[in-house]
Amino acid sequence: MNHDLIFSLAGMLAMTGWAALLLSPLIPVWSDRIAGLVLPAVLSMGYIVILFIFPAPSGGFGSFAEVRELFSHADALMAGWIHFLAFDLVVGAWICRQGRRDGLPFWLVAPCLPVTFLFGPAGFLLFQLIRAAHGMSGVRSA
Repeated sequence: MNHDLIFSLAGMLAMTGWAALLLSPLIPVWSDRIAGLVLPAVLSMGYIVILFIFPAPSGGFGSFAEVRELFSHADALMAGWIHFLAFDLVVGAWICRQGRRDGLPFWLVAPCLPVTFLFGPAGFLLFQLIRAAHGMSGVRSA
């Protein structure tokens, strides 16, 4: 498996989704479809393929040592990276949708996107703090 090529392709797909999210005020329906459904599904398919065709020979999820061993294998590390790309993109799409539903101006939502892309849960937390500061409480369903 060419890890560098897969890394680049997965990154380009994810960046396309993040660009769609940044354009979401102009194309909300397409942004939701592209970044919230289609691209995460494509990334998820790649994840599944790598996971089942190139299983890691050792490691697991039962302890920190097993996780460290699992991610010492390049194929498992690639699957993990694609997992992060897909899930962070889904969270970014949710943030945009929820921000629209809450009536938040996009200039308040937009900073959450790069934070979510780079630091995952920190972007989700930032969005929740912004929502709380504007009187929105709880995590409403998407």
